[in-house]
Amino acid sequence: MATLTVPAALPDAAEDAEQLHKAFAGWGTNENLIITILAHRNAAQRKLIREVYTSTYGEDLLKALDKELSSDFERAVHLFALDPAERDAYLANEATKKFSSSNWALIEIACTRSSEDLFQARRAYHSLYKKSIEEDVAHHTTGDYRKLLVPLVSSYRYEGPEINTSLAKSEAKILHEKISHKAYADEELIRIIATRSKAQLGATLNHYNNEYGNAITKVPETFGIALAVFNSYRILLKMILDLKADPKDDYLKLLRATIKCLTCPEKYFEKVLRLAINRLGTDEGALTRVVTTRAEVDLQRIKEEYYRRNSVPLDRAIAKDTHGDYEKMLLELVGRSDA
Repeated sequence: MATLTVPAALPDAAEDAEQLHKAFAGWGTNENLIITILAHRNAAQRKLIREVYTSTYGEDLLKALDKELSSDFERAVHLFALDPAERDAYLANEATKKFSSSNWALIEIACTRSSEDLFQARRAYHSLYKKSIEEDVAHHTTGDYRKLLVPLVSSYRYEGPEINTSLAKSEAKILHEKISHKAYADEELIRIIATRSKAQLGATLNHYNNEYGNAITKVPETFGIALAVFNSYRILLKMILDLKADPKDDYLKLLRATIKCLTCPEKYFEKVLRLAINRLGTDEGALTRVVTTRAEVDLQRIKEEYYRRNSVPLDRAIAKDTHGDYEKMLLELVGRSDA
């Protein structure tokens, strides 16, 4: 469920473009007007505003914004103003250039978008950078990282709900055998994770948990997660725990993040936000990326998970760790809580 709100009485794109042009006029920039417009328009509306702005004033709106704004506020506005496919291509290109075990943008794009969204991101990447995302990922990564990431960004998963139970059982066995032998980058393990539909993968992980982990009724109360919440999480719990055999292994961190993104994205994004905010010095890059990419998708569920996990509303946590126009932009996208 999205947190983005759009006014009921919506101005037309020409009026929005004119107001944005006025926001840039004179000695100072009207940041509040920029936030009021761009933080409350959906992707189709923002795209139309950009087209009208370019045809009317002969300049790309994004370039105008970049000239007028700065720092984290500029990045938040820039990312949100982009078409979602363009944004994913932009973030993916950034990630390939500075890839590290702590940069999860590629995993998020490959595993939390629909097959069609990922396909459109690949098309946008072609258009913007004159090469394929697969090409860049392969060029900028090595070893096990490359073996996992290239098929993930190349995937086009079936999106339907149908599952094959016998296949789920057999592939759960394959996963268990590979993990038991610490063959974490085995081609069969990667094939299953990178190609199966999310419904099929969920069924496989459910069988993995049932066959090779403890039954749900045997979970100790001291585990710290309410039973109802745990029940929604249990399909990946056993495998995630098995992949913590070496907590310092960066490839295993990436593999765990992949599985979490595919099966429980709200829990994955909650952790990214928690680590971005609850640290000595805010990770504005991660915070901006999650808010701008999920505001039109499932940020409401992520907010609920954040509150359940931290007992603090996400908007209050953001307000405590940010300031100025950057804070205002994020809070408009996140939405205010009543808690």
